[in-house]
Amino acid sequence: MNKKNLLDRFLRYARIDTQSQEDVESYPSTAKQLDLSRLLLKELKALGVKAAKIDKNGYLVATIPSNLPKTDDAFGKVPILGFVAHVDTSPEVSGAGVKPQVIAYKGGDIPLPGDTTVVIKASENPGLKDNIGKDIVTSDGTTLLGADDKAGVAVIMSLAERLLSDPKIAHGDIKLAFTPDEEVGGGTKFFNIKAFGAQYAYTVDGDKAGELNKETFSADTAVVTVTGRDIHPGSAKDIMINAARVACEIVARTPKGMAPETSEGYQPYMHPYVIEGGVGQAVVKILFRDFKTEGLVALRKRLEDIVADVQALFPKAKIAIKVTESYRNMGPILEKTPLVLETLWEAATRAGVAPSWVPIRGGTDGSRLTEMGLPTPNFWTGGRNFHGKTEWLSIEDMGKSLEAAVHLVQIWVEKSRQ
Repeated sequence: MNKKNLLDRFLRYARIDTQSQEDVESYPSTAKQLDLSRLLLKELKALGVKAAKIDKNGYLVATIPSNLPKTDDAFGKVPILGFVAHVDTSPEVSGAGVKPQVIAYKGGDIPLPGDTTVVIKASENPGLKDNIGKDIVTSDGTTLLGADDKAGVAVIMSLAERLLSDPKIAHGDIKLAFTPDEEVGGGTKFFNIKAFGAQYAYTVDGDKAGELNKETFSADTAVVTVTGRDIHPGSAKDIMINAARVACEIVARTPKGMAPETSEGYQPYMHPYVIEGGVGQAVVKILFRDFKTEGLVALRKRLEDIVADVQALFPKAKIAIKVTESYRNMGPILEKTPLVLETLWEAATRAGVAPSWVPIRGGTDGSRLTEMGLPTPNFWTGGRNFHGKTEWLSIEDMGKSLEAAVHLVQIWVEKSRQ
């Protein structure tokens, strides 16, 4: 694999601000996401992809036709495969003015040059030791890097280039999709599976080389709205109802042993991630996450009990809870389509990495696509520490992701010949 071309492609994409935004009516949530999508469309056209377009909702979809001759035993039998990545970056940390740093990693901690108080610590990043003597990419410490998911975008675009430039790589019809707003839960909101036309798909949106994902959290979001009564503090006795104080009491009672920072593996969590407002009104947004979908009911009941207890302390406050569904664990559905999992495992093996199934303590576009009828497991990009200034990307792992993708399309052909 030409890692320099792959790296150059990623660096080009990383410099484009594509940050999405929560709680807006427009779709995509930010117009600047389309800046990258339009560049990708231009590059696909330059590669010779004729069937590529950006639809009215901001989805960039493209088709690379099969190169199998009619005499091939697999002709007409190979399932149509899709590869999916998202163009947006997290709203949690700025994606404007990203200055990627390519570092020849020699070991130890990495203070970032734009803000030396931001340090990628070796003690917190065990994967760094696997990259000693290799190149990695970071931001300068003032923004996130955007490997989530521009590394995946770069892998898929490089896959397209490989397939179109090397006729020896046998493949069926390949569909590519680049989605907006994945980071704010809207990546598949208007995705048309029937028009996309793939029978199986893969998101390229994971972490360490070899890590494959067939399970995600099931997820709901709770919004707790506290309505109080504002009045001048000087005359507030027995009149003021401080919504901010009520909201803080609710957050303080969420279980500390059931938080992202205190849980791992298959353990669920309740995560207050936004608190905003003032005396008159305050809003708390809380994420419910559990690999067992029925566990979300228990998390909701726990929050309702907390609110009931706090309501008794502040009887004049009005507290309302609204819970909305985000996505569901794709695992039970994917287990019914074992071939899409077996092929991914074999592709990782052929790429020279040790594959393992790792549950995602989060979600991907594949969570919803699978639920909507398109089986879509996930595989790695090489990025780590997503959504923060200490994000970093292993160029070696990103290269292995591309290798696995190339093997993957060929494996499906081989199996169709059997």
